[in-house]
Amino acid sequence: MLGTMAITKSSSSGNDTPVASPSTPAPDVTEVTIHPLVLLSATDHYHRVARGTRKRAVGVLLGSSTRGKVDATNSFAVPFEEDSKNSEVFYLDHNYLENMLAMFRKVHAKERVVGFYSTGPQIRSNDLRIFDLVKRFVPAGTITPPVFVIIDVRPGRESIPTTAY
Repeated sequence: MLGTMAITKSSSSGNDTPVASPSTPAPDVTEVTIHPLVLLSATDHYHRVARGTRKRAVGVLLGSSTRGKVDATNSFAVPFEEDSKNSEVFYLDHNYLENMLAMFRKVHAKERVVGFYSTGPQIRSNDLRIFDLVKRFVPAGTITPPVFVIIDVRPGRESIPTTAY
């Protein structure tokens, strides 16, 4: 996989064959591939809006997913703010997200929402709520659940700067 970085998580069931049934749970995500364009976009987003602060950048991951394998080939930033005094309060611009998705669909018809990213460097209390919001934009009939990827933008990092959930 030249030009991509893969983060592999083991599957608890060992069977990733999707079956479209409302009673069947979604297959486990076994592999997440983050393309370099996504890393560059997220880093640029962070440096434009949150560099030198305690803020973080949040964006949407676009790409494809099949049988528990997610391939994030593109992304876009989403206006996002968290209240520094009350960690339960945050703002994510839904209108902006919907407009950007509509524009991306015109240019890249095959790319779909596959999850979201945060510049972390760790999970925060609002991430589950953001996950629920992003899940609304995943196309109907998608079997593989959306992913949450923390992209660590701190300088001096020597390992792969991503962690997928």
